[in-house]
Amino acid sequence: MEPYLKKRRWKILLVLVAIFIGAASFQYTNWLAKKIAEEEHKSVAMWAEATRRLTSPADDPDDNMSFLVNILESNTDIPIILTDSARNIITTSNIPFQEKRKAQTLQNELKKMEQEKMPIEIIVSEHETQLIYYRDSRILQNLKYFPLVQISIIGLFIMVAYFTFNSSRKAEQNQVWVGMSKETAHQLGTPISSLMAWVELLRTQNIDPNLIDEFEKDINRLEKITERFSKIGSKPELQIEDLRKTVVSTVTYLQSRTSQKVQFDMQFPDDKTYKSPHNPALLSWVIENLCKNAIDAMSNSGKIILRLSDNNGQIYLDIADTGKGIPKSQFKSIFEPGYTTKKRGWGLGLSLAKRIVENYHQGKIFIKQSEIGRGTTFRIILHKVDFFNKNFKI
Repeated sequence: MEPYLKKRRWKILLVLVAIFIGAASFQYTNWLAKKIAEEEHKSVAMWAEATRRLTSPADDPDDNMSFLVNILESNTDIPIILTDSARNIITTSNIPFQEKRKAQTLQNELKKMEQEKMPIEIIVSEHETQLIYYRDSRILQNLKYFPLVQISIIGLFIMVAYFTFNSSRKAEQNQVWVGMSKETAHQLGTPISSLMAWVELLRTQNIDPNLIDEFEKDINRLEKITERFSKIGSKPELQIEDLRKTVVSTVTYLQSRTSQKVQFDMQFPDDKTYKSPHNPALLSWVIENLCKNAIDAMSNSGKIILRLSDNNGQIYLDIADTGKGIPKSQFKSIFEPGYTTKKRGWGLGLSLAKRIVENYHQGKIFIKQSEIGRGTTFRIILHKVDFFNKNFKI
């Protein structure tokens, strides 16, 4: 499916989710309003009856008591317990209980009500006082939590929308990189073929063979670069190789094409190998890219140290330089597409390096440490063969 169609489907889905949230919120608000209206109607009817009884001198006290109980029982939402002055329960309303545990349940509920609300006194006679204990109705509780629920749903919707559009943006960036890489590989193919033909012609001439060999090495290097670009966007083949061999091969090539003011120091144990499933061509490009960035940071004069170590199924490759360093605020942003401090270039080098290490090799790449004016150390973490085979598929 084309990225455009995927993006369009996500937009439609998000619009439908937004409509659903709005409709559900509207329906729930209407339900609450209807319930409140019903309760208000009951209250007004009770007030009317109470007013009639207060203005009627012929009312019997027993009849008034019956009317009070009727008011309490007609309540369908507010939990209420009516007691005498000694806190003996007379009647209850809207308190669910099991018949076997009725007494215990009501006593527990009474304690909760005492803590939440002050009871309302009812003077029945000169010698008798009753108390009404109550707490918030279900409708009031819904009204309290409704804004929080709405904010949570809206927040969740915003998060989903953000991650969706972020994924869509990354997918578009990936498509740009893939298209650009394959087009670059295609364009390099013709001049490389031509250069190879020129090398064969030069071999028939009276020219120093060493110069032709160096010329051929650079053409082979161009072929590797073309191969790297052609593999961007497709899953590369991982080979079980000694990472040390890949590092040495890359540094050896760079040394002969770098200023003599730049020193390469490879600090590897002599008696160890670092077998790891990796693609030598792509990983060599990552190492080369980090080294060239280090050379730029050192203004073509300084020292690059490459260290290999291992621990708990992982292999660590540290590449340190004596350059100008990187501020901590930029530790993450330097891996973003388009980030660059150079006057030339598109700022895709470290972004593609991260993609190669983390997406293709299931590893990690990050700045281990950096100090302004003293240098930077990048760390690449890859997996040993046994660990990789247990957790990933080649």
